Amino acid sequence: MKIKLTSFLLFFLTSLLSWGQTPPKPNIILIYTDDLGYGDLSSYGATKIKTPNIDRIAREGLRFTNAHATSATCTPSRYSLLTGEYAWRKPGTGIAAGNASLIIDPQQLTLPDVLQKANYKTAVVGKWHLGLGPESGPDWNGEIKPGPLELGFNYAYILPATADRVPCVYVENHRIVNLNPKDPIQVSYTDPIGKEPTGKDNPELLKLKPSHGHNQAIVNGVSRIGYMAGGKAAQWIDEDMADVLTKKAVGFITENKAAPFFLYFATHDIHVPRVPHSRFVGKSGLGLRGDALLQLDWSTGEILKILDELNLTQNTLVIFTSDNGPVLDDGYVDEAVEKLNNHQPAGPLRGGKYSAFEAGTRVPLLVRWPGQVQPGVSEALVSQVDFLKSFAALVGQPVTEEQAPDSFNQLDALLGKNKLGRKYLIEQSLNNTLCLIQGNWKYIEPSDGPKINKNTQTELGNDPTPQLYNLQPDIGEKKNLAATNPAKLKELATLLNLIKRKTELLILSYKLKKYKI
Repeated sequence: MKIKLTSFLLFFLTSLLSWGQTPPKPNIILIYTDDLGYGDLSSYGATKIKTPNIDRIAREGLRFTNAHATSATCTPSRYSLLTGEYAWRKPGTGIAAGNASLIIDPQQLTLPDVLQKANYKTAVVGKWHLGLGPESGPDWNGEIKPGPLELGFNYAYILPATADRVPCVYVENHRIVNLNPKDPIQVSYTDPIGKEPTGKDNPELLKLKPSHGHNQAIVNGVSRIGYMAGGKAAQWIDEDMADVLTKKAVGFITENKAAPFFLYFATHDIHVPRVPHSRFVGKSGLGLRGDALLQLDWSTGEILKILDELNLTQNTLVIFTSDNGPVLDDGYVDEAVEKLNNHQPAGPLRGGKYSAFEAGTRVPLLVRWPGQVQPGVSEALVSQVDFLKSFAALVGQPVTEEQAPDSFNQLDALLGKNKLGRKYLIEQSLNNTLCLIQGNWKYIEPSDGPKINKNTQTELGNDPTPQLYNLQPDIGEKKNLAATNPAKLKELATLLNLIKRKTELLILSYKLKKYKI
């Protein structure tokens, strides 16, 4: 009895001493996937495919049902994530070409900047797609800068853009990996280069044929967007991409296990072209898209496994989410549609990648931090634009409103301590149609854009008349309530316009800095 009482007193005193104390700075791993839909994971209700490693994060952490990327396409979502600023506020932040210059000003505060100031080792591994180099464009055969290292990352191992765009090479820090100076790279997004074969003229050379576009330079039997010549030794092999990137991510974790680190692991799966490793091909029963999803689950499992092996699990905050919603046929004949087998990539949501409807930007979000995040489900309204100020609060770094104008400290919501989250958020579709969500209400501003993306068969949500939906009973956005709720329509339209007017001041600020006025 005396032993039990002593143990209890020790436990009580330890708990009392630790109560109210800030936990040590955790390692932070952000797994940022590509084109993953709200309904693609078994933890979000998928029944035709199993994602056990990703589901582990959901089981041991917090699963969000109302989390959003800022845009229905990749480049603007990534811009907002890293800068804390909505991409639609800054010109030139649409889907970046493979030879685009860096679209983030190195003078602008970024998420890795914040963590670097807090003595974190920072790395980006995977898809970049935010441009590289000065305004004239990247020097592919020399030093490729400015880039991630000028934005707060200590280490970078990246795809310059996406796997369906040239150049099809990896860039480590400031240089292309394995580039032979005697075989320099040439890249063009306007005219063919020399006598290099193309998917359009040489379909017999292809192992994966294009369905629309994607018929220019051929690399590894797959035709891409843009033209490329040279750099043969540096060209990637699509089937090995997940292995290469995952190995680099695991290596960074291992090398920095003794100090706090931040890893932005931007996987390429399940973006096109879907060319998974042979060990995954045919395993999902859902075609190459499903196989690539299994590959993504494997990559996630490797990250969790190394954390376990190095005893880092307890003090590592793992966040898993996506840059936008799902798409099936996005440019290649890979049977994503034909072998869907009743799988619902968007779950109950309407639209998909590119769309103003919810499936464009409402994405999976899982947060795990053992001992700090209580496992469960959160309905809090959260946006990826808030990661910057939330992480800043976590590590005790001040950030001004000017530095991250659209980011709010939502750390309590991300850790499950606040059940409500944001008061409102903005969503951006492909053609820059903006939507505002406040509570259960969603307003989609009038737009003259097309209603259907004919290539992908995605409903885009554009309409010349305003749209208003109550998402609580109508998460599928089937009933437009604009005509019957004029007061709510006016309220949300007014709020959106007020938020948009801030853009004029920000654009003026950019011009003043650019011309040193």
